[in-house]
Amino acid sequence: MKNSHLILLISLLCLSFATSVLTQNTPDVQIVSGTFLGNEKRNFSGGEAPDRLDVLWKLYLGDGYTRIGSRDSVHWKGCGWTGQPLLVKEKEDLFIIQGAYDHHLKKINAATGKLVWQYKFDDVIKGTGTIWINKKSDSSKNSVIIMQGARRGLQYTTHEPVIPSFRAISYFTGKELWRMNVRKTPSYSRDVDGSALVINDTVYAELENSTLVVFNPDPAEAKMKDSLMWPEIYSEHKLYRSGDYTRHGGNLVAESSPARLNDHIYMAVGSGWVFGFNLITQKIDWEFYIGSDMDGSTVVTSDSCILVSVEKQYIDGPGGIFKLNPALPPDSSVVWYFQTENDSVGSWEGGVIGTAAVNDASKPEDHPCLAAFNAIDGWMYIVKHMEIDTTIAPDDGPNVENCYPAPVLVAKKRIGPSISTPVFAKDKLVSCGYGGIRLYKIEPDLKIEQLDKNTRMTYESTPVVHDGKIYVGSRNGYFYCFGNKK
Repeated sequence: MKNSHLILLISLLCLSFATSVLTQNTPDVQIVSGTFLGNEKRNFSGGEAPDRLDVLWKLYLGDGYTRIGSRDSVHWKGCGWTGQPLLVKEKEDLFIIQGAYDHHLKKINAATGKLVWQYKFDDVIKGTGTIWINKKSDSSKNSVIIMQGARRGLQYTTHEPVIPSFRAISYFTGKELWRMNVRKTPSYSRDVDGSALVINDTVYAELENSTLVVFNPDPAEAKMKDSLMWPEIYSEHKLYRSGDYTRHGGNLVAESSPARLNDHIYMAVGSGWVFGFNLITQKIDWEFYIGSDMDGSTVVTSDSCILVSVEKQYIDGPGGIFKLNPALPPDSSVVWYFQTENDSVGSWEGGVIGTAAVNDASKPEDHPCLAAFNAIDGWMYIVKHMEIDTTIAPDDGPNVENCYPAPVLVAKKRIGPSISTPVFAKDKLVSCGYGGIRLYKIEPDLKIEQLDKNTRMTYESTPVVHDGKIYVGSRNGYFYCFGNKK
C-alpha cells in the first residue's frame, strides 16, 4: 500500500512538473492572422477597418535582386504578391511578420513601425508565411514558429541538388530552426509562394515544384544532414498528371495556398487542375480540370463550396472565377462561372491572378454573402455568391465547351489592373492594385460608397485589417499602416 501511494505521489509530481514546463514554454501569444487570408478556409482577413486612409507610419522594407528564369537579374522594391502581413499579439502588443524583396523576413512593431528583427533568405520573399504554436516545445523561444517560403536563390540554378527555399524561423528570436529542400521535378520552379496549412500539428504545403508535401514541423524531430536541419517528411504527392507537361511545358507551378473544407483540402494548381486531398486516406480523390494556369488560392464559402481563380492562359475562353461544390462529382460540381474581360497587362492576358475574397466570416447580419475579386481587366467585381442571375442566359466557360450560369453582380469598381486580393472587414472593403489603395463602405441595401483612396503607390500584395488599421506593403519599397489620424 505504501508503495502504491509513493507511485501515485511521484506520478502527480511528474504531471505537475510537465504542466508547469508546458505553461512556461508557451508564452502569452495570440495569433490574430497566422496564415494567408486568416484561417484554414482562407476566408477571413480583418476585423474593424478605419474610415480613412491616413498614413499613420511607414517603414522602408528595402530592395533586392532576383532572377526570372535564365534571364539577367531584376531589381525589385518593397514586397509583392501575395505578401499579406501576419499579425501576432504578445499580451497587449501587436507585431507584424512580413517578407520583403530585400531577401529578409521581418518582425515589426505594429504600433510604432519599428523593426524588431530580420532573417535573411537567399532571394526575394513573395508569399505569405504561416505561424504555428508548438505546444511540445522544450524552449519558450522556439515555441512559436514561422514557416516561410522564398524564391530559389540567386546563387542557384534550377538543377542544383539542394535548393532550401522553405524554412522555419523562430518568431521570438528570428533564428532558423530547419530548412526544406524543394527538389527538382518537371516544374520549372523551385520557389515557395504558398502559405502552408497546419492541421493537428501536421503541415500540408504546396511547393512550386508542383508537389504537396506532408510533414512534421517540430524542430525536435528534424534530422541533421549536410550540416543543416531538415524536417521529418511523411509523404509527397505530385500535383500534375501525364500530359500536363506537353500542354504547359514546365509551367506546372503550384503557387496557391491549400484550403480546408471538412475532411479535404483543396488546391488550384498551375498544371490546370483543382485537386481535393482526402485527410483521412491521405490521397487525392477529387480532380476538376480547367486547363489554365491558376495562381489564386481556393476559398471556402459558408455553403461548403470553393471559389477558384482562373487566369486567361492556355484556354480558349475567358478567365474569371468558378464556384464549385466538391461534394458532387467533378463533372457536375460547377455552381456558377463569372467571366472577366480579356486585357493584357505585362505577360497576363486577363482573368483573375489573385484570390477571391468572401465576407461570410465577418459580415454584419443584415448583409448578404458577397464575394469580391480584382481582375487584370482593371475592375473589382462584387457578386452575391449564393445567388444565380436568372435574367441572363448561361455563357461560355474557360474552355468554350460548356455554358454555365453566373452569380448576381452587385457592383464593379474601376481600380486599375490588380493581382491583389481584396479584404472584407465587416461593412468595409479594402482593395489594392497597380492603381493604388481604395476603401469602401457597403450598406445593407448594397449601396457601395468609396470612403477614401490613395493612388500614389502601387501594390501587388494583399492587405490585412485589424483594430481600425490597414497594414500593407507596396512596390515603392515601403510598408504602410493606414488609419484615422483623428
